[in-house]
Amino acid sequence: MSDEPILVARSSMPPLEEYVREISPLWESHWLTNMGEKHHELENQLKHYLDVENIALFVNGHNALECVIEAMGLHGKVITTPYTFASTTHAIVRKGLTPVFADIRFDNYTLDPERIEEIIDEDTCAIMPVHVYGGLCDVDAIRDIAQHHGLKVIYDAAHAFGVKLGETSAAAFGDASMFSFHATKVFHTIEGGAVCFRDPALRKLLDDWKNFGITGPEDVEYVGGNAKMNEFCAAMGICNLRHLDGEIARRKLVCERYWERLEGYRGIKLTKPAQNVISNYAYMPVVFEDCFGATRDDVFEALKQNNVFARKYFYPLTTDFACYRGQFTCNTPIAEFVSSHVLTLPLFADLPVAEVDRICDIVLGCARK
Repeated sequence: MSDEPILVARSSMPPLEEYVREISPLWESHWLTNMGEKHHELENQLKHYLDVENIALFVNGHNALECVIEAMGLHGKVITTPYTFASTTHAIVRKGLTPVFADIRFDNYTLDPERIEEIIDEDTCAIMPVHVYGGLCDVDAIRDIAQHHGLKVIYDAAHAFGVKLGETSAAAFGDASMFSFHATKVFHTIEGGAVCFRDPALRKLLDDWKNFGITGPEDVEYVGGNAKMNEFCAAMGICNLRHLDGEIARRKLVCERYWERLEGYRGIKLTKPAQNVISNYAYMPVVFEDCFGATRDDVFEALKQNNVFARKYFYPLTTDFACYRGQFTCNTPIAEFVSSHVLTLPLFADLPVAEVDRICDIVLGCARK
């Protein structure tokens, strides 16, 4: 057993000296928040990196998601997936809308367009699909469905920063895409988030909402929140963006070693980037099917006993949370199966190959037992 625990994720960080240089002007300006110089600099750099015209930064991805729902003035039902982090469902419910849950595809665990079509009714106002593990939803099929029924599409793209479909950034799909810049993400600002959006008229609403709805020195036009990204977080984002391509390249090497070691074993289902998708290698999900010879929970415990901490992600489904249990009628058998069988293995840029091999040896040893 290793003395040092291996966690499922580890935050990437720039050299300390680089971050200190980035934040040192703040001691001159004393401007620490309220959309200062670093905020605007990061915003402009992200526009270029993501190849989008419109972006707004937030204190975190969840506030960004709530804000864009409110800015669009949505009412009624939103079709979404239960195979996601709590934030997706919470944002819909907290904004007074009703989530309606469709099942996922078994190949990449994203919302199944055929299941979306089946549950649209006159009260449906939007679709909120979730890009999962650095893979993308079927954006073309979802676009066609939304256009046919006159629905908005808001992507929860928390896992998809830097991902492309061909030459098109994940940030460009739908009416809006939310990104999380939490410390464990491929790109982070310590805490943070953003919304990329199609309609430039949303810009002022988004900026006003994240500052209490204040629209002037003596005027507050509506009930907004406090969701501004501070200058220290923006500075971390500026630093991390410089190193991001190298970070993703190293994560790819870790993924390739996992695939090399685990692919082809009976009862192990892996997901790889689709042929036309440029991934960010955000997560290493493994589904342990019944024929593997050990359960997902068996593998989780074996790793834990060896100081390796994987994650049951996403488990449980959001519809099984105590706060939602029994409130929604769901027909999501694929999501239920994947949620009860999936484990995300440790993945970060500096994870040594030798440790990847040790993790794989533990995993495969479970089946042999």
